[in-house]
Amino acid sequence: MLYASDLGKAANPAKLASEDLPDEIPDLVAEILARAVEQRQRRQLSTAFQPREAVLTRVRGRIDHLTTSRRQLLAKGQVACRFEELSIDSPRNRYVRAALDTVGRLVRKPELAHRCRGLAHGLRLQGVVGEPPTRQKISSERFGRHDQADQPMLAAARLAMDLALPAEEAGPNALIDPERCEHWLRRLYEKAIGGFCRLHLDEAHWLVNTGKPLSWPIEDATAGIAQVFPSMRTDIVIDRRDQPQRLVIDTKFTSVLGRGWYREHSLRAGYVYQLYAYLRSQVGRGDPWADQAAGLLLHPAINGDFDESVAIQGHLMRFATVDLTGSHQQIKEGLLDLMLSPAS
Repeated sequence: MLYASDLGKAANPAKLASEDLPDEIPDLVAEILARAVEQRQRRQLSTAFQPREAVLTRVRGRIDHLTTSRRQLLAKGQVACRFEELSIDSPRNRYVRAALDTVGRLVRKPELAHRCRGLAHGLRLQGVVGEPPTRQKISSERFGRHDQADQPMLAAARLAMDLALPAEEAGPNALIDPERCEHWLRRLYEKAIGGFCRLHLDEAHWLVNTGKPLSWPIEDATAGIAQVFPSMRTDIVIDRRDQPQRLVIDTKFTSVLGRGWYREHSLRAGYVYQLYAYLRSQVGRGDPWADQAAGLLLHPAINGDFDESVAIQGHLMRFATVDLTGSHQQIKEGLLDLMLSPAS
């Protein structure tokens, strides 16, 4: 749930209990938040208009007539004004600074605690010094096209301030109700794997794209085919920056094996065809990463682990499972092994 924590914003809240936090959860949340803040700072923090009051030598904004008259400022060539000023000391940045302070006191790793405190101190030095807003106020924040990059950082800050995960029992906390629908679980699984890749793969060496659209190498198309021809959109694409190495991951929240025509267990043909189309349709189009791409069909482990692979027309296709019932460390190690090693 942590890796996909921004999912379900439009769902109706339900009363759920909160799980007891395992020891590694605060450290994981702190790592997510610190990474998000560091990435945002590389592009400069966003600013917002903040209300100010000041005595000036010229009119700016609205005149505070009462203060101006009471202090007889006009005789001194001054005027009291109320105006808005563009500042980095916005409610959004204050909330992030408070989240860094909060989670920095909870983590067990000294270096991670120092990292959070250092980021919070850095925000203060940049001018983020005001009182943090309430959870209710920060929930009303809206994002435009120019500040979309703030969303992951603010989502991580909310997670750090709440540190509450949904459990099965009824409880007093208003959280998102999964509703146990197949689409919700499938989307949650996809988002979690994408969030895992962004967090644990060093962005200096790896580029992670989620929901990347692919185009068909179409020729001699009729006039109406564009309106009915299916599109292609991958779940996750991981590119190595220093050499043409690509892994296309397609997540499926089903059993990796199904029934075949003449055998009890078989890979699902439709999934294999889909992964093959993702790989072969991009070959020979001037992208060396696509020419040597590998594919990974990733399922949750249901009746035991599964990890098999085959090479077809120069593309490695791997079919594997991840055990979601294991500990965070076991899941992390298993996923990193699948993503960083070419095959079993």
